[in-house]
Amino acid sequence: MLVKPVSELTEKRPLVAWVYLCTMALVWGSSFILIKRSLVAFTPQQVAAGRIFLAFLFFVPFQAYQIRQPDVRTSVRRQGPYLLAVGLTGFLLPAYLFAIAGAHINSSLSGALNSLSPLFTLLIGALFFGNRVPTRQTVGILLGLAGSILLVFFSATGEFSVNAYALLVVGATVCYGINTNLIGRYIRHMPALVSTAWIFFFIGLIALGALLFTDVWARAVRPENNLALLALATLGVLGSGLMSILFNRVVQLASPLFAASVTYLIPIVALLWGILDGEQIYAVQYAGMAVCLLGIYLTNKS
Repeated sequence: MLVKPVSELTEKRPLVAWVYLCTMALVWGSSFILIKRSLVAFTPQQVAAGRIFLAFLFFVPFQAYQIRQPDVRTSVRRQGPYLLAVGLTGFLLPAYLFAIAGAHINSSLSGALNSLSPLFTLLIGALFFGNRVPTRQTVGILLGLAGSILLVFFSATGEFSVNAYALLVVGATVCYGINTNLIGRYIRHMPALVSTAWIFFFIGLIALGALLFTDVWARAVRPENNLALLALATLGVLGSGLMSILFNRVVQLASPLFAASVTYLIPIVALLWGILDGEQIYAVQYAGMAVCLLGIYLTNKS
């Protein structure tokens, strides 16, 4: 999943924008439980590469239409290295990190840590892209990092205990932070549907290459794996494919800030799925989630 930079919200929010926002929150917030369900039948590597490859297949019709347009071909050739870099940091690497972590930690914890993405977007932008970060947003970053420390470095009983798999999710949010700044610097001028389709073209071929050396095809055709395959297809087609387009539509209908507010809703959906799935959530984890969300609020507040 990509996180876009935010700006001040001044435009009217039509009802359809709210519908799209809630749809994104439901799908992206459900991604973590879908990863968990996919892992019942597939390995973490197969889940990661499989969702990217399925998203690639979703975009093939768009690519077939766009490739006939000379301006698109020229743009893709010029921006090819940046499209690949955005694909690696925004989709492929996070897909692997989330899948590996999802085999060892609760889906609700993954959803909470995913909310750190906007904080790393600001931090990396300030450190490596020369972006200015106001004092209020600096406080928000520090609070968000403090919340992540509670989630990563303390056990349910409050004892210090490093959770290496939770660190993988934090690493994925760092990738998202790099990704967002790359988009803002190098490919923001490209139409969203064009850039997204060709991002998945490049990383989809890599994912296909990775899948060829696994038994994913044999696993996929087993009747007992139908539900896991459906979860994986939902991750790829809806989570990575359709929602990427929908996000950009919300930006057009309302504003980047309004679209970015989906960040507040994703952990709530992930937490609800975790509870419904029988995952046990402890007080220190609730505290960490609350501190993370407060940090996000301060970084996004106009």
